[in-house]
Amino acid sequence: MTVDQAAGARDTAPRSAHVPVVIVGAGPVGVTAALLLARRGVRTVVLERHHDIYPLPRAVAADDEVRRILQAAGVGDEFAAIARPARGLRLLDGQHRVMAEFPRATQGAHGFPQTSMFDQPELERLLRDALARRPECDLRTGVEVVGINVGIGVDGGQDGNGPVRVTFRRDGVEEHLWADAVLGCDGAGSLTRDAVGAGWQDLRFEERWTVVDVRTSAPVRCWEGVEQICDPDRPATFMRVGEDRYRWEFRLRDEPEPDHERLRELIAPWVDPSYGTDFEVVRQAQYTFRARIADRWRRGRVFLLGDAAHLTPPFIGQGLGAGMRDAHNLTWKLARVLQQGADERLLETYESERKPHARHAIRLAVTMGWAMTGGQDGAAALRRGVLGAAFRIPGLPAAAARDLSPALAAGPLVRRRALRRARRGGRGLVGGICPQPWVTADGWRVRLDELLGDSFAVLTAAPPSPSLRAVADGLGARTVAVAGLGDDGRLSAWLREGRADAVLLRPDRVVMDEVPSGAADFTDIAGWAPLLHSARKPLPAQQTTDTSLLRSATR
Repeated sequence: MTVDQAAGARDTAPRSAHVPVVIVGAGPVGVTAALLLARRGVRTVVLERHHDIYPLPRAVAADDEVRRILQAAGVGDEFAAIARPARGLRLLDGQHRVMAEFPRATQGAHGFPQTSMFDQPELERLLRDALARRPECDLRTGVEVVGINVGIGVDGGQDGNGPVRVTFRRDGVEEHLWADAVLGCDGAGSLTRDAVGAGWQDLRFEERWTVVDVRTSAPVRCWEGVEQICDPDRPATFMRVGEDRYRWEFRLRDEPEPDHERLRELIAPWVDPSYGTDFEVVRQAQYTFRARIADRWRRGRVFLLGDAAHLTPPFIGQGLGAGMRDAHNLTWKLARVLQQGADERLLETYESERKPHARHAIRLAVTMGWAMTGGQDGAAALRRGVLGAAFRIPGLPAAAARDLSPALAAGPLVRRRALRRARRGGRGLVGGICPQPWVTADGWRVRLDELLGDSFAVLTAAPPSPSLRAVADGLGARTVAVAGLGDDGRLSAWLREGRADAVLLRPDRVVMDEVPSGAADFTDIAGWAPLLHSARKPLPAQQTTDTSLLRSATR
């Protein structure tokens, strides 16, 4: 194709066919990404091949960080209405004796229960209802994406620059959209993954399991948490999902899917076999649990999120959570590039930050899978005994729970100098996520993020220097003094423990830089400022609470 032909082809495309962002897949990750972009004024078209939400439950657990992401997407209260807090995780042996317990608090650092159970169709419905209320979002269902041409240049070549053409089929008619960016949230069989030329890296876990969702009012022996049965002959998982909803998962070997009678035998430790007809199997499905991660997550302006980028066994409940973290990490960066002219290199930090984090979660899940079985050889019982003894070490279960979401590794937006200082003394704050207590300002009681808005923010325990104020103004960041917020001193203590007088929070609430105790400025403005430099004036931070409250907090 000649330059003139390529230009002519674009000229003949209808103007309405160009959108800032196309999202492939309207599952929880895709719709959450659309809502997060909408809050920053970025228009999206979401393409979904199914006409309605998938009606059967899949994901059933969310941690407190995921709930904070849902809050950021504007559906925190709606999700609270359908969620059920869980007490934590127990490892049981084959005789259902407790080997170890990982308690989860009713309010974690992010301001929500550390574990919440839910029904995925209910979550998807409330997300789509929220999407329908946003004029920036256009959901198109019953369409099949058949092609993604990455970064088509004026010569027709796919050089990773320029707009992306998305071709889809609806009612037998082929159409296309031009997009400044494409988010592939289209699952394990992702067409988008093929478009970016990505392949799977196998992290060496593959097992066949059957998942059974049940509704019953019969008495069920239940701890109100998740139980992992660490038995090499029949590993299993059990949890209560809702008022009358339960899930069992059993590993299969070479046996067929359990029939009704075999299912009654498997669940007998929890439910009296005489339960009769009051036992509705909502779903019984066979899955192959795998541990994989894509070798690349991006090509040009096309990105992979969720199961398109990584697959994790479900043993620590982080499959959906990893995808939601992807959306939270990428959307603010993409919005800043598209709307404010930030450096394109900002987008490179998505994969460099999220990929090691996802790999870590997958390996934890694989380790838990190993713990459930202990292996298949003669030393399995010995290893399970050692494991049980290890988990009784004081503080280890709590430490393992914290390790589900470790601090980000050093990088362009997580300053190395600050990390080195933290390692010399104190645990350091850079790369971690700011806690979210309830705060009071101007008579209002809100969670911290509702006060801070959707942009950058500065939390300070000392009077800000003129240069710190200049940095905040340049980023469009709200500056909040932590003293007098009515949070019982939690934020002040957090800064003190991290030996910092102030921190700079990214829009995803990761600590990007800090002002060390006794200093006046952030540690390395020259390191991260070039990536965030805007060719256009920063948009005003969106207000999510009463205006007078925000004025009060920034005086």
